[in-house]
Parts: sequence; C-alpha cells; structure tokens
Amino acid sequence: MFLWITLNGVLLAVAYLLGSFPTGFLLGKVLKGIDIREHGSKSTGATNVLRTLGKGPGAAVLIVDILKGASAILLAQWAYSSSSGFLTYQPEAVNPDVWLPWVVVLAGLAAVLGHSKSIWLQFQGGKSVATGLGLLLMLNWQVGLTMLGIFSLVLALSRMVSLSSISAALALPVLMVLFHQPLAYLCLGIVGGLYVVWRHWANIERIMAGTEPRLGQKSAA
Repeated sequence: MFLWITLNGVLLAVAYLLGSFPTGFLLGKVLKGIDIREHGSKSTGATNVLRTLGKGPGAAVLIVDILKGASAILLAQWAYSSSSGFLTYQPEAVNPDVWLPWVVVLAGLAAVLGHSKSIWLQFQGGKSVATGLGLLLMLNWQVGLTMLGIFSLVLALSRMVSLSSISAALALPVLMVLFHQPLAYLCLGIVGGLYVVWRHWANIERIMAGTEPRLGQKSAA
C-alpha cells in the first residue's frame, strides 16, 4: 500500500511539473530579454504574451500550454494501463476502474496548479485556461469543444479574453452534467471552474469598472 501511495504521489508531482513549465516566461527572455511578469497583466499566459510579444509567440504559448494539460491526462492514463506495470503495485482492495477517474482528475488539477503557481517562477504563472482546455479535450472531446465554443462566442461578442475564460469556466460543471460525465469529472468541473474564476478576480474587478482591455488593446498594468 505504501509503495502504491508513493507512486501516485510521484505521478501527481510529475503532472505538476509538466504544468509548471514556464513557456511564456522563457519566450519573453529569449525573444526580448524581458520578464513577462513585469509587463501588461503580469501573467505568463498566452493572452499577455500575445499583447506583449506578438501573435507568433502568443500562438506558441497557447499550443504548448494546451499540450501541458493534455500530457498530464495521458500520463495518468498510461500509469494505469496494463503496459506500464504500475498496476503491479496496486493493493487488491483497490479497484483500478473506480480509482482511475480520480487519479486522472488529480493529475489534471496538478497541471492546472503548476501552470498558475509554477515552482520555477516563485509560484507565479498564468491563469490556467489553455492548460485546462488541454486536459478537458483529453477527458472528453465533446466537453472540451463545447467549452471552446462558449469561449469563442463570448469572445466574438465582447472582445474580452478574460470574460470569455470566466464564462467557459462557469459553464464547465453544467457541461459535465449534460454530457453524463463521472462524478470525478464533475468535481473537476466545479473545482477547476472556480479556480479559474478566482485567478481572474482582478479581471472581474476591471470588467466591473469598465477598464478591462479588449482584444487588440494593451493590457492595463
């Protein structure tokens, strides 16, 4: 049992490290010699990189951040596959079919946490929207694409990336119910959605004050 718990702990730690890879920060240093956390909204995510470094770097950060979330889910699924040998250390009392959805969810949340609280950036980072989209696409592509559709619709109407992200995050638990996802995934939708909203709290205050920048405008400091 101790070895199995330890292996699961290592799995979650690796998922966190995948999420914590500081894509936006590194591109800022390489391309312009700047700390992206000192510019615009101070986030290391794709939106701030887009406004600070341009479209190419912004697209690159978006893609890598999506892959970070997807990789965490693939890692958890691989760990509980028969080919990995991970199940060899599982206690007989533990049903892998029951436990797997919770491990996958915890790995996804670890990646989300890693992106927003990176160990390489003094526990700073982005707002985890792209990383969250990556893990959702791996969990259930229908939920992921529907969430992306909500994001795109709100973005087209408001031209605010933050408002689009918040809207998609709030819709996530509802989508989990509508698409009949397991209880573990519903819990992910609730916890992950609220976490993304919390990470956007400063944006919410600017939206309420009418000072939130729209797509194409510079971020407020």
